[in-house]
Amino acid sequence: MKINLLTVGKTTNPQMIKLQDEYQNRLKFYIPFESIVIPELKNTKKLSIPEQKEKEADMILKQIDNADDLVLLDDKGKQLTSVGFSEFIQKKMNAGNKRTVFVVGGPYGFSQRVYDRANGLLSLSTMTFSHQMVRLIFLEQLYRAMTIIKGEPYHHE
Repeated sequence: MKINLLTVGKTTNPQMIKLQDEYQNRLKFYIPFESIVIPELKNTKKLSIPEQKEKEADMILKQIDNADDLVLLDDKGKQLTSVGFSEFIQKKMNAGNKRTVFVVGGPYGFSQRVYDRANGLLSLSTMTFSHQMVRLIFLEQLYRAMTIIKGEPYHHE
């Protein structure tokens, strides 16, 4: 199985980029992983929030194949512990999916079309984080999940 992290907008903070790169490099020893960035919309002042969400939906759904398992990182999603997330990932791996795509949406979330296509919703916290932080937190938790699956001592319990 390959895991993709699809994000709307790029990370601009150099320290965040460095940390994200570190976790992406660690992940390559465990699972095929790719980060895909969709550019932020331009001239959004002329668009309503629903219009912005629909334009982002067009760009997100272009990146998704019919066979992909699509999981949205969304504040309405299910919350898991780190061990629970590792079990979630293990089930995805056991299911034989070729690709699972996790998506971080734009500043206003997802359009209904993206929710309708999704196979699941996950929440990283009830707190609100910047989109740049969400990427880093997700990458660290995915790395932690892989070390839990492999029985390595990164996670202490």
